[in-house]
Amino acid sequence: MKGNTNVIDALNVLLANELSAMDQYFIHSRMYHDWGLHKLFERIDHEFDDEKGHASALIERIIFLEGTPDMTKRDAIHVGHDVPSMLQSDLNVEYTVQKLLKKTMALCEQEQDYVTRAMLQQLLDDTEVDHAHWLEQQLNLIKLLGIQNYLQSQM
Repeated sequence: MKGNTNVIDALNVLLANELSAMDQYFIHSRMYHDWGLHKLFERIDHEFDDEKGHASALIERIIFLEGTPDMTKRDAIHVGHDVPSMLQSDLNVEYTVQKLLKKTMALCEQEQDYVTRAMLQQLLDDTEVDHAHWLEQQLNLIKLLGIQNYLQSQM
């Protein structure tokens, strides 16, 4: 099915962001594993898998719309140097993806591509309800408990 060029282009922008998020989560999860923070490793490794699923959904939709997925572009990743900066970097990525998802969903409405919009709604739900909310909670826990107590709870 021939899709709208503007929608395909916007999906490729989203794809670049999801691939960047995937790379950043991958690096952070391995750092947590190396540091012995096994609970953080498991959760962030799960987020890595979720981002891979988001990228896969975007790739499949772009192909369905007879576009070409652009796997060569990535946004800059920001690898943290400690747990709070890593969590904040990941949260910043989620906020960026959230804004792009909403912008692309509005474009889909304008172009009357309601199936793509519905797919993006699921990605937005994952981004807002699961990913960003959990990261916000962790940063709040660090403030409430102090970094040492938080880190001990993640071993």
